[in-house]
Amino acid sequence: MITDEQLRDLVPAVISILCRRGADFATAEDAVQEALVESITAWASDPPRDPKGWLVTVAWRKFLDLARSDAARARREERSESLAEGGPVPASEDTLELYFLCAHPALSPSSAVALTLRAVGGLTTRQIAEAYLVPEPTMAQRISRAKRTLAGKRLNRNGDVASVLRVLYLVFNEGYSGDVDLAAEAIRLTRQLRVMTDHAEAAGLLALMLLHHARRPARFASDGSLVPLADQDRSRWDTTAIGEGIAILQTALARDELGEFQAQAAIAALHADAPCVEETDWMQIVEWYDELVRFTDSPVVRLNRAVAVGEADGPLAGLAELVHLDESLPRYFAVEAHLRERAGERRAAAALYARAAAAASNTAERDHLTRQAARLNSSRP
Repeated sequence: MITDEQLRDLVPAVISILCRRGADFATAEDAVQEALVESITAWASDPPRDPKGWLVTVAWRKFLDLARSDAARARREERSESLAEGGPVPASEDTLELYFLCAHPALSPSSAVALTLRAVGGLTTRQIAEAYLVPEPTMAQRISRAKRTLAGKRLNRNGDVASVLRVLYLVFNEGYSGDVDLAAEAIRLTRQLRVMTDHAEAAGLLALMLLHHARRPARFASDGSLVPLADQDRSRWDTTAIGEGIAILQTALARDELGEFQAQAAIAALHADAPCVEETDWMQIVEWYDELVRFTDSPVVRLNRAVAVGEADGPLAGLAELVHLDESLPRYFAVEAHLRERAGERRAAAALYARAAAAASNTAERDHLTRQAARLNSSRP
């Protein structure tokens, strides 16, 4: 019996095939969703030998049923027959083609990312809303508007590579925080995108993913609790993935086409290259954060830079960087707590850890911050 994960992998390929046959994106996605609903009952008693072929057949029929007129249906069928002469497209390329459709120039970058995460990445509207830090109804409206914008658009490779990279980055982050298969899928697609585009930032993103994914086995203790980077058992890191990531990064940097993903990968490489946390080259990390700020000027990047400054120049220097940032930033109080603890302000740090725990976005992070607060409270004189 096909698993939910295998079924999810088929969805973008089936949507892509319908689009290549002439279906507009919004109707194609609706048709595939209806086919999926039908598969629940049909496959329970009679599972198909070719699940993808079954979905294509049923989804295409659903699409035709959803067409508004006989004339529109005839035009689409005619285009379908002409496209079919070119032979099937591999499922992996179907998925990448669909990424590019969702990154169509007619869409804003944020809409392109949201729609691709929904249609290709398999994320729910709620998950995407959390990634964007917006209410779920707001994200649902954004996705609906994006689908309407793509109505009648044809599948092509005219999408913005930067938008596709952003999509892959968010898909990877969603997988890194919970679903390892989603992270692996993001890595696989980024490998293909790098070959297809020969884009330096595609290489930078792939390097970044590999370097972060290499640390995954050490990120959680046996009881499921979060292990911060400084406390991770580095012998559990995947040295093969680290070596590959660094090699890819070095090749990309040699092209002198620096971008934000290459800068992030360089920071990750410096962490990965240190035998222990005490030997981390924080000065170089600060310099790379300066490059990253130049590309993005993101408040989150500036927050992470404050941590690096605190390690390189002392906690008071790091706290001075926080003065310019908004307290509403995710993890702001966790960073301030860390810096104040290093500065010897244990009482203030304990209160800040507790405040950060209350605002944490996931259970593992909340529990970790709560333990940090308890640790300082229990050791106070």
